[in-house]
Amino acid sequence: MARISASVYTSHVPAIGAAMDLGKTGEPYWQPLFAGYEFSRQWLREQRPDVIFLVYNDHASAFSLEMIPTFAIGTGERFQPADEGWGPRPVPQVIGHPELASHIAQSVIQQDFDLTIVNRMDVDHGLTVPLSLMCGQVPAWPCPVIPFAVNVVQYPVPSGRRCLALGQAIRRAVESFDADLNVQIWGTGGMSHQLQGPRAGLINREWDTRFLDRLIDDPVGLAQVPHIEYVREAGSEGIELVMWLIARGAMGDLAGGPAPRVAHRFYHVPASNTAVGHLILENPRT
Repeated sequence: MARISASVYTSHVPAIGAAMDLGKTGEPYWQPLFAGYEFSRQWLREQRPDVIFLVYNDHASAFSLEMIPTFAIGTGERFQPADEGWGPRPVPQVIGHPELASHIAQSVIQQDFDLTIVNRMDVDHGLTVPLSLMCGQVPAWPCPVIPFAVNVVQYPVPSGRRCLALGQAIRRAVESFDADLNVQIWGTGGMSHQLQGPRAGLINREWDTRFLDRLIDDPVGLAQVPHIEYVREAGSEGIELVMWLIARGAMGDLAGGPAPRVAHRFYHVPASNTAVGHLILENPRT
């Protein structure tokens, strides 16, 4: 059967993608941030999955305010980088995995989660920046990717409890797929930041650090945090962090297995007035 071997968590700041695309990664402002992903790139080369299930949020590229699904799974064969107003990023197209994606959709919907099935959509920086951070500038991504878009733009957004439970449902779906696949699940977005208003540029290092601690050791308790705390402590865009709970919910310890192993942890500020968090958790082999 297929299995989830690891979860990866990372911010998806658009300026990070621009820094890579424009050859600025070695500049003094950016070099400390990219140094935090050097381990991760080597790790991914050594732990290369067969499929990445990537949880992200669309930024009005595939979906507009006219239609906003709470959860949307990409079941297509390929997905093009989106034009976000200044042309598509010069990165490879994303190759999907329609068979596994369709199976996950079937299984998760039968577990009473309503998903929107998307056979065609463009993917924006929410998905391509994490791939760039983890893979570097490559001619092709190392494996197929299943895009999973979550609405954290227009309220109401899903609760942390719902996201954690959804991750558990995704793990069950993956494990019921009749093929020997090594699957990683990635949660992206965050950490603390606010893009507008009097608190623009907000960074709350203490809250971010506590979030990472609890994501590792107390995901069930962390899932109880109300939306208002994310907004108050982590800024209006800090709510993106609920997507990390989907990836965390898919780890084996929440199904009675051993605790995950922390392979890498990194935190850096600032990156375009945003806090960047990064974590890799591995499911121990049993």
